[in-house]
Amino acid sequence: MEMEEASVSQSLRGGEEDDEHDSKERVLQRYFLQEWKLVKSLLDDIVSARRVSDLSVVHKIRSIMDKYQEQGQLIEPYLESLVTPLMDIVRSRTTELGTASDDIMEVVKPICIIVYSLVTVCGYKSVIKFFPHQVSDLELAVSLLEKCHTKNVASSLRQESTGEMETKCIVLLWLSILVLIPFDISSVDTSIANSKYVVTDEPPPLVVRILEKCKDYLSSAGPMRTIAGLLLSRLLTRPDMLKAFTSFIEWAHKILSSMEDNVMDHFRLLGAVEALAAIFKIGSTSVLLNVVPLLWNDTSTLIKSGIAARSPLLRKYLVKLTQRIGLTSLPHRPATWRYVARNKILGENFSGHETSDCDQSNYPVNMNSCNISQEASCLQEEDMDVPDIIEDIIELMLSGLRDTDTVVRWSSAKGIGRVTSRLTYSLSDEVLSSILELFSPGEGDGSWHGGCLSLGELARRGLLLPISFPKVVPVIIKALHYDVRRGPHSVGSHVRDAAAYVCWAFGRAYYNRDMKNVLEQVAPHLLTVACYDREVNCRRAAAAAFQENVGRQGNFPHGIDIVNMADYFALSSRANSYLHIAVYIAQYDGYLHQFVDELLHSKICHWDKGLRELSATALSSLVRFEPGNFANVLEKLVPCTLSSDLCMRHGATLAIGEVVLALHKHNYAISTDKQRVIAGIVPSIEKARLYRGKGGEIMRLAVSRFIECISQAQVSLTEKIKRSLLDTLNENLKHPNSHIQNAAVKALKYYIPAYLALMENKGVNDIISRYLEQLTDPNVAARRGSALALGVLPFEFLTKGWKSVLMKLCCSCEIEDNPEDRDAEARVNAVKGLVSVCETLSEAGESSDFFSGEDGLALFPFIRNEVMCCLFKALDDYSTDNRGDVGSWVREAAMYGLERCTYILCKRDSINKEEGPCDSSNNDQISSYFDASLANDLVGSIVKQAVEKMDKIRESAARILQRIIYNKITFVPHIPYREILEHIIPDEAELDWGVPTFSYHRFVQLFEVSCYSKYVMSGLVVSIGGLQDSLKKASLSALLDYLQTTVTEDQDDSRVLSLSTDILWVLKKYRKCDRVIIPTLKTIEILFSRKLLLNIGAQTPVFCASVLDSLTIELRGTKDFSKLNAGIAILGYIASISEPINTGAFSQLLTFLGHRYPKIRKSAAEQVYLVLLENGNLIAEDKLNEATEIITETCWEGDVEEAKKRRLQLCEIANLGTTQTVNATQMESRRVVERRPASTDENASYSSLVGSAGF
Repeated sequence: MEMEEASVSQSLRGGEEDDEHDSKERVLQRYFLQEWKLVKSLLDDIVSARRVSDLSVVHKIRSIMDKYQEQGQLIEPYLESLVTPLMDIVRSRTTELGTASDDIMEVVKPICIIVYSLVTVCGYKSVIKFFPHQVSDLELAVSLLEKCHTKNVASSLRQESTGEMETKCIVLLWLSILVLIPFDISSVDTSIANSKYVVTDEPPPLVVRILEKCKDYLSSAGPMRTIAGLLLSRLLTRPDMLKAFTSFIEWAHKILSSMEDNVMDHFRLLGAVEALAAIFKIGSTSVLLNVVPLLWNDTSTLIKSGIAARSPLLRKYLVKLTQRIGLTSLPHRPATWRYVARNKILGENFSGHETSDCDQSNYPVNMNSCNISQEASCLQEEDMDVPDIIEDIIELMLSGLRDTDTVVRWSSAKGIGRVTSRLTYSLSDEVLSSILELFSPGEGDGSWHGGCLSLGELARRGLLLPISFPKVVPVIIKALHYDVRRGPHSVGSHVRDAAAYVCWAFGRAYYNRDMKNVLEQVAPHLLTVACYDREVNCRRAAAAAFQENVGRQGNFPHGIDIVNMADYFALSSRANSYLHIAVYIAQYDGYLHQFVDELLHSKICHWDKGLRELSATALSSLVRFEPGNFANVLEKLVPCTLSSDLCMRHGATLAIGEVVLALHKHNYAISTDKQRVIAGIVPSIEKARLYRGKGGEIMRLAVSRFIECISQAQVSLTEKIKRSLLDTLNENLKHPNSHIQNAAVKALKYYIPAYLALMENKGVNDIISRYLEQLTDPNVAARRGSALALGVLPFEFLTKGWKSVLMKLCCSCEIEDNPEDRDAEARVNAVKGLVSVCETLSEAGESSDFFSGEDGLALFPFIRNEVMCCLFKALDDYSTDNRGDVGSWVREAAMYGLERCTYILCKRDSINKEEGPCDSSNNDQISSYFDASLANDLVGSIVKQAVEKMDKIRESAARILQRIIYNKITFVPHIPYREILEHIIPDEAELDWGVPTFSYHRFVQLFEVSCYSKYVMSGLVVSIGGLQDSLKKASLSALLDYLQTTVTEDQDDSRVLSLSTDILWVLKKYRKCDRVIIPTLKTIEILFSRKLLLNIGAQTPVFCASVLDSLTIELRGTKDFSKLNAGIAILGYIASISEPINTGAFSQLLTFLGHRYPKIRKSAAEQVYLVLLENGNLIAEDKLNEATEIITETCWEGDVEEAKKRRLQLCEIANLGTTQTVNATQMESRRVVERRPASTDENASYSSLVGSAGF
């Protein structure tokens, strides 16, 4: 073994040359079954132990084999090494233990699971070749089968298989080999010698035992049914089994004629028909002809019954049996009229026409491409006697081509091909005519599909002569484009796929001389389907058929180039197929007009809206080849814009707009008359009132895109039409559909500069004032659209009134005072419009004298002081409605807006430095629009979003920070601690910032930076105290890991002290804001539970006193259970410490014993009980038991008055009066703060350190 492995390793180092000279097995071992060494070692362990000792080995081998399900041929070289030792163990162990032993099944089952996994991967035909097949094994296998049959175990899931089913299948397969022994079975049946068996009409006992078990398995729903049928077919077709064969036919006749419709009888019926089909496949014709009338009568009756109508699998088996009955009835002789092809090497196709023609002369049968010679050779076949039932059989199979299920149609198509190969030419021509009738317009999609499959089978078998091409090819071309509308969708993809299969079969079956004219007809249609079909399987099938014809027929113009472009993977994307592959192919002669016709007649009127839009774009991409022809296409499309069919008018409107724009881009001048017609399309649509009813929204989208295209193409319009189109866009801006609004905004961006740029000041003011008024319109859709419209106005419209526009947009970014008027989408659009106006003014102003005046110079201070402040406020938009956190949309837009405004200010700063550098650095800092303070607020605000609870917001914030820090176009200066930020946020594109376990561990490092720590804390508490467990776990883990490094880095408690200060800052800043306060209280509770924040020396009472002050404010009058529970838990932790502050916390905790909510009273009682156990100093020792007894025996969820009495008793025991209980917290906290010791060292306390840092 070691030598073998050494030789393999040497061959691996040998290079490609060794692959050519090594044995096949060695090359396969090197490149294919990668797990061979592991499988071999596991197999060796099984062989050495002569059984499977560990069941995990079985599952391990099976999991390896399952990976090769689609490439079973890679396993075949190893089958002998795998199967032979395993089956030898089954054989030897069965012989040793005997089938009567109960242990035998425990040995056999695991091995059979392994062998069966090989059968499922490689197929039974490949595996059974390596089964033992000695004559003595026959009785052994039958006994083992009987043992399996009697020992049944409840079925289980696949991954927990007991091995029952696998063992039965493997033993049945073993028997299917053993029954082929070349001796009379009665001569090897030992039971005959041991019994009084007399040769009678009955089969030998061994055969009877096999038949009984197989009949039982024919009723099975599993794979045993198929394998039992295989075993019966091999057993009953033996020459010495005539009696058993007759007996089985009689039994099958009873089953087929019983017509019983229960589950078990149905499976028995399936098994009987499947077994008969297997028998007719390999049986002797002389024997089978005797039973044909009986079985044909049963089959023809059964296939018309209701049982068959409800079972596609039964119909499939009946069709299979029918075709084999037909083959048995016909004489077994090949049709001499058949088209005989030959195998060719691909390189021969490119050796030239002369060699090809010379080669074909060596095959006189192929000269039948001439019609006269074909007819002459076919007339000689007319003397054949055809049985009467053949006509009925062919008729049944033709009806099977119309079946509703694909498996039945496919089986019928193969049957048609096989039966036709035994017929004369005249009869086969009649069959072909019957098949072509399936393609009539009145037939359904199933008939077309079945017809294509049968034509493919005839062509593949050489039964479709070239003389029939004129009848067949037009039908195939129609099938390639078969697509029938059915309600909101269409059917026909399976028909197109099957038509591509026919074309593929043509390429393999015929010579290039016979296929030359056919290929010229079919190739454009194949490539049309390959580029423009909606379904990816059809595109790939058509491309494969074209590739097959190019490779086998040869000498096809540009064939190799097209095949290389339209490959399997390139066609997987529909957009790539439409916009790139089709454009590449259209450059060659013969394809452009076919592509244009397909788009015009089939695709721009398709039922799929997305496909219509893509088709319009694809049509415009073809304009480059023949612009003049597309100008004529416009004339055909214009009437379609008023079609009664929504799909047609929508697609036509889009297509006209895209083609007009493409013609403009390619410098083709459209005539004045055509421009007049194009300009009147939108007024005609509005006059026909096509915005109303079904499809009105779709037409509004198409019209907006149409106006955008003609605006870019600068089609001439009259003043009346200009006003009309502007009104149309304004109406679309007020539409509640966001897609329509966005389309109108895109159109307005090009429409105003193209047609309204020369408008008078009054008209400009009217447009701006109209949009500004709509910013406060009660209609939220009008507010949304007007904000976006202001953002796309050109510079000329904004120069005079820009300040009022920006002020109005800033006001629209704020949350509305009236809750009924609040709309998150309107605020999002206001943020987007605000930033767009700033960019328009700053970018266009640089190329004009706008900044030379006083009004223009005021723009950048306004952006810094007003716009940036407005965007910072938008980052605090946490509005919610029934859709969830809709404020996140505003926050995300505000972050992008802050980024873009930052670039505006930084770019202006760099220009100012270049134009007039200041004398000193201080003056430079003062005159800078983007200073350190603004940079600190910017980074801190975005960092806060980067540690909050929404994955999308976290990822967007991190990406924005990454762009700001590493921007190569506009450098952003004055960022505090840039080096630390660069370390935390590296310049790498593929970082998973949206994954909590990744992002939190990075951003918590900013706690080290004092200017960012409060921002991080204000965002992190929302995640730690949130409701999502996975997010809470990740964020808390990041914080604890950060604090844990305190011990390892010898930083004492500085990090915890800093953390406590940041938490107090959050409690103060977000006072009475439950969105932040509740998760902050939960965070404090979690940190208290982990003994953090309670052991920070002199800072502990200060921190606890501040927390108690906040709790007094936050818990007063609140009805929020989560807030009350968190507050009570915090009071319990503070009351448990041995500091003076605990008295105030305990007294405040006692007040909740009389709360109006029973659950709050119970929660407070539990905390009081825990406090008394941990801190006995709060109550005198002699009264502690009494207080504990009151807590435990009182039903705090009961009567509230009783609870208040008990609370008073506890107050008296604790020497706390009622007034003292209420006010104790504030008084005690003040005393603690006043008692803080004064320090002589200014840096001795943490508070002084914070003060020196500027906070």
